[in-house]
Amino acid sequence: MARSTRQPSLDAPRGRSGMLQRTPQQSSDRFGRFSEAFARAMGTSGFLIGMTIFVAVWLCWNIFMPPQLQFDPAATNFTLLTLILSLQASYAAPLILLAQNRQDDRDRVQIEQDRQRAERNLADTEYLAREVVALRMAVNDFADQVMTRDVLRTELRALLDKLDTNSELEDGAAR
Repeated sequence: MARSTRQPSLDAPRGRSGMLQRTPQQSSDRFGRFSEAFARAMGTSGFLIGMTIFVAVWLCWNIFMPPQLQFDPAATNFTLLTLILSLQASYAAPLILLAQNRQDDRDRVQIEQDRQRAERNLADTEYLAREVVALRMAVNDFADQVMTRDVLRTELRALLDKLDTNSELEDGAAR
């Protein structure tokens, strides 16, 4: 029997018999993305206008049409419309909360990354400030050690005066 020479794909996890398995993370993430899309759609003016048109058409149909064509008559206080809107609200609230929780989690991660970046920037800034101070001190020390032409002339004159004084003393002592 010859073995398959096909290399396994390294960009996807292996499942049983080479099949990909669905993980709970993928499922919850898909549902989370759905809830965010749902919440995003409900927060638009298009949704509000569409819902207003839907309710207006519903009410007009069930008020002005002949009684045999009405499916939710005003005599029953639009019970079916009330149930539909309640059902929509009962699903919308948890989906919106889930979307908000996911956004809070992303914000928390972003805040932590920003805090770490700020700490690194602060450490880098402090390091650079210490380096600048060290360079300034080194430059000042070097400037103190550098002889200018005037300082050198003064030093040489002082040495010449000392030599002249010493040679005069030696000449006087030799006589």
